[in-house]
Amino acid sequence: MKWLRTLTCAAVLSVSVASAQTPATAPDIDGLWAAHMRYGPDVRGPMLVQRQAGALSGEIAGLTAVARTEGNDIVFEFPNGGGAFRGHFANREATIVGHWIQPRMMSSGVPLASPMTLTRVRPGVWRGEAAPLDDAMTMFLRVRTDAGGIARAYLRNPERNLGALLQIDRIERRGDHLALIGRFRGRGQEQVFAEAEYDHNNDLIPFHFAQFGVTMDFARASPEDERFFYPRGVAPSAYVYTAPPALDDGWHAGSLEEVGIDRARIAAFIEQLAREPQDGVETPQVHALLIARHGRLVLEEYFHGFSRESVHDTRSAAKSMTAILVGASMRGGAPFTEQDSLIDSVDPALLPANPDARLASIRLEHLLTMSPGFDCDDSNGDSPGAEDAMQEQRREPNWWRFALAVPMARDPGVQAVYCSMNPNLMGAVLSHETGRWLPDLFAERVATPLQINHYFLNLTPTNDWYLGGGAQFRLRDFMKMGQLVLNGGTWNGRRVLDHAYVERMTAPLVELQERRYGYYWWSQEMPYRDRQVRVIYAAGNGGQIVMAVPELDLVIAFYSGDFGHAAALTAHRVYVPQYILPAVN
Repeated sequence: MKWLRTLTCAAVLSVSVASAQTPATAPDIDGLWAAHMRYGPDVRGPMLVQRQAGALSGEIAGLTAVARTEGNDIVFEFPNGGGAFRGHFANREATIVGHWIQPRMMSSGVPLASPMTLTRVRPGVWRGEAAPLDDAMTMFLRVRTDAGGIARAYLRNPERNLGALLQIDRIERRGDHLALIGRFRGRGQEQVFAEAEYDHNNDLIPFHFAQFGVTMDFARASPEDERFFYPRGVAPSAYVYTAPPALDDGWHAGSLEEVGIDRARIAAFIEQLAREPQDGVETPQVHALLIARHGRLVLEEYFHGFSRESVHDTRSAAKSMTAILVGASMRGGAPFTEQDSLIDSVDPALLPANPDARLASIRLEHLLTMSPGFDCDDSNGDSPGAEDAMQEQRREPNWWRFALAVPMARDPGVQAVYCSMNPNLMGAVLSHETGRWLPDLFAERVATPLQINHYFLNLTPTNDWYLGGGAQFRLRDFMKMGQLVLNGGTWNGRRVLDHAYVERMTAPLVELQERRYGYYWWSQEMPYRDRQVRVIYAAGNGGQIVMAVPELDLVIAFYSGDFGHAAALTAHRVYVPQYILPAVN
């Protein structure tokens, strides 16, 4: 189930609101409640590959599969939706390097690919570990009865922020019968989102959301639930700064003082975040904040139960990683440039039978700057190329072919319009020009040189990486993009991007949404003391930010959970200019 789209569809199903009468026998429901839903995957753990009589077979969690070949790759597809592995031999067959492909997630609706290496344990036998992302959802329900006896409530969901869609105002009670009342996105007519009969025996509220056929059993929150709901628990200890550790991920570590950042100011800011009152969906939900200066990681703070090992949905901030993959591929020898024609850079079989003549005028740089001229606009629900229109249609599973058939609305290069179809279409170029599966290309050209070994790439119906956003990374790894920009294309002395490409990628090439835009990177001026400084940043729905400030040799990175809500802009518009930049000397 794709929760966001399911709930969006559910919004049109209005249910009449019951009258509010609260008898004396109504249960005491004040406090924090939590519902946990887990959908798997249960196929995980050790995977064994054996060669017998020249054939390769794989085994994992009691499932077996015989390998098939796709070019230079070997592919195992396990039965009963158990998952798949795609990889290739390396190091004279000492290893099999590739990706585990876990089945479609119920929480997001897409399969994921994560890096996996099998090591030879004896001749003809290799062993590795499949570690898929847990497919789980948590819903918190906070209830407080006001002075008028009304049970005010709201929903909070860390993974998708569904409470921003189902904006609950209150719970109406008739004895043991409870109803969640609110407005979809806070607008329109009130409706009943869910109903339940309070379970006295188990102290549970089994809210049934009839519009989409799901029952969530809300129990009183445990201390572990409170650790995730509140930034740092119900009563956090006073904040004490500790410099981040140097690990095996390539970051050099240091202290705030060593790089000229005011410890007292930053400590006061972290203390503020740690004690942010959880009053409603409008409360900003910062999950992680990291700062690096002069190439050293000097601040690493996590909230709401997240940690340095947690991966996070990066949404459209991953578009900036797409730009890095394009530049790294060209540096690695891919035979194309930004000035090449789009139709000459993709598989001819993807092109429409009767193309618009303007399609021939699209250069790859038009795709990189959101200005190819297609009728695609993610902010317009009626746009035929909008992300939702592409992902929700079923007639064309190949999203590259779908994109190339979208009608033209204007000449290429005339106007930049934000549409996720554009960066994803760059995948058709990369696939055709390199002959590589995109996850493998990313692993070789970006992940390995940037020392990124743990991530999850969201796949399209044709099992290629969706380059329009949504990949999941640890923040220590994702913020390396910002350091790569500051370094002019190098990471720890290893060149990943040409310096000229970095300059072009981050240049203010077009105007987009009243901001400046390069190759999937935003830029703007931001106040710093008595002047303005230029900031270059990746940004994604919910408050996912990797920001480079060249003049200050500074990288700031946030993960947040404010998906689909204006609170997502708080880090960018408030926290950076008002709390972080003033602390930088």
